[in-house]
Amino acid sequence: MGSTRVSRRTVFRRIAQRQYGEWPAYDSTPLYGRTSLAGLESDIRTVSETWFDHDSHDSIEEFVCVLPLAYFRFSAHDRYVGPTRYQTATLFRVFVLKECHGWEHETALVGYLGDRPELCEQLGFETIPDQSTLWRSWHERFTADLRETVETAARTILIKAQNAGVAVPREPARKLRYHGDESGESDPDDQTTLEQAEKITDHVSRIVFPAFSLERGDGCEIHENAYWGLQTYLGLRESLAANEGARSFTYESTRERTPLGHAHRDHIRDLSIAEIREMYRQAVNRLLSEVAETEEFFRAGIVAIDITEADPFTGDRTGHEDEIIGTKEKTDEYAYQWATVQLVGNAVPIVLDARPVRKGESRLEIVKDLLDSAEEMVHVDNVLMDREFDSQHVLEMLSQRGLSYVVPKRMQTSEKAQAKRLLRRDQDRHETDRKLHLGKNEWHETTLIYRRKEDSEYDDHRQYSVFMTNCGSGHLTEYGYRWEIESGYRSIKRFMAATTSKDFGLRFFYFAFACLLYSIWRAVDLLVQVELTGEYEHSPIVTADNTLTLLKKETGIG
Repeated sequence: MGSTRVSRRTVFRRIAQRQYGEWPAYDSTPLYGRTSLAGLESDIRTVSETWFDHDSHDSIEEFVCVLPLAYFRFSAHDRYVGPTRYQTATLFRVFVLKECHGWEHETALVGYLGDRPELCEQLGFETIPDQSTLWRSWHERFTADLRETVETAARTILIKAQNAGVAVPREPARKLRYHGDESGESDPDDQTTLEQAEKITDHVSRIVFPAFSLERGDGCEIHENAYWGLQTYLGLRESLAANEGARSFTYESTRERTPLGHAHRDHIRDLSIAEIREMYRQAVNRLLSEVAETEEFFRAGIVAIDITEADPFTGDRTGHEDEIIGTKEKTDEYAYQWATVQLVGNAVPIVLDARPVRKGESRLEIVKDLLDSAEEMVHVDNVLMDREFDSQHVLEMLSQRGLSYVVPKRMQTSEKAQAKRLLRRDQDRHETDRKLHLGKNEWHETTLIYRRKEDSEYDDHRQYSVFMTNCGSGHLTEYGYRWEIESGYRSIKRFMAATTSKDFGLRFFYFAFACLLYSIWRAVDLLVQVELTGEYEHSPIVTADNTLTLLKKETGIG
């Protein structure tokens, strides 16, 4: 098979319709210009991921030949001046091809091209360059950064093709390389870890932050990055509000102009909830694309959905009763609530999406919304939720999607009676099938699993917990992964800026940006571990403070 006009149109239409990414990169963010190699790498990642998903596209060489490069200005990375026989874009393609095959010397490339006149025509060669011309082009004409982009592009193409089941000429190295990385430490010390974290944080921030935009228009004196720098700065210290933080930011930032606190808040208030969520999802999707290129990242797996609440609200909530709602524990207090879906289990615990919770919204509506986002980004097998999602309609929706679930059940009269019987028998575990009524003579079939808690403080039926699942008792151990989302919430709240504002959009933005900082931290930690040790352990070796401090540098502070 091969590409056709129809298949190519299909691919680029899919790219244009993607919810979480834009192409080309230089056109979608002020951080990337038409000479930006980071932007070129981002575009190659975007196009290759969609290209190889098409059934007709099963050739690495064909992709290298058709990869759109006309928009990119190679002249900034061409050390030759004056007329040259071969265009830089054509040489870029042929060197990507060489790197895809893993040939160390140009001789093998020349021989390969000599046997394939049709390939040469597709690459744009009227005559095949000789070995010495290619050697000089690579070592003398291409800058070091352009050579590194060739290597990165080839690695990305190989990985995206292999992930799509396309045959590749060599096994791609699923280990990331960054500028100046010569470390081969198997047991890295603190200094090595921090140095690697700095390189990776720089790399990740250039990928993630372009997804955010304030849509301020052209000609603004204060660079947009200064606003994201200030927001990151607010996350460096607990309970730091925008006004106080902006004053300190003025002195610590390396920028000539920085935003005032009220201006920062005004711009964020102009963002709608939908815009904030869209930017967040774009940023996370970029983050996932980066970590997914390591074999240690488990792209398919388990997600946890949960709701967290802000500190109790003690002011006057008149006019905001639908936003400042009750607490989950049904006390007489009020609080803002946010719902998230997060990767758990063996995967790096990235928050895939976040949304506010308003009065009157059903748990079914919330779960469907978050799962729609999650399944756009990753393959989901199993869903873990807290007992507040104990709803037969939620469980039925999960089953209809083909998903497994484990959800604790609130103990009603029948469950309490069963737990008392188990206690009398001194039985630690019990399973039974149960039909839950959906209405109109429709039922959801599930399994109840009673499990006795070890070292329980109770001596009655409360020693037992009851879980509902549609995937058998073997998956019950996975529910233990849910603790990660509670642990994550503690870190996320640590990253939030302080505010007394009742503006719902501003409050949600602060929470969403804190989720992003948390996710960047965990992604950076995974990449550092893989780079330095070749493995990933859940316990971070890079601290949250390390990552925030490094992000502070990358966004123009200190």
